[in-house]
Amino acid sequence: MPVRRYLPELIERVLAGRIDPGRVFDLTLPLEQVAEGYKAMDERRAIKTLLTP
Repeated sequence: MPVRRYLPELIERVLAGRIDPGRVFDLTLPLEQVAEGYKAMDERRAIKTLLTP
């Protein structure tokens, strides 16, 4: 199944503190820095970037 089916629920759990994002995301940036998040993943400086509001 596509991840987008589960993504809204998983994001809600991360933001509510029910899932430790450190186990999923290894870089946290504000939404305004979305391009930097993609760059970090492309350059292999991050595996997954969590964007916060």
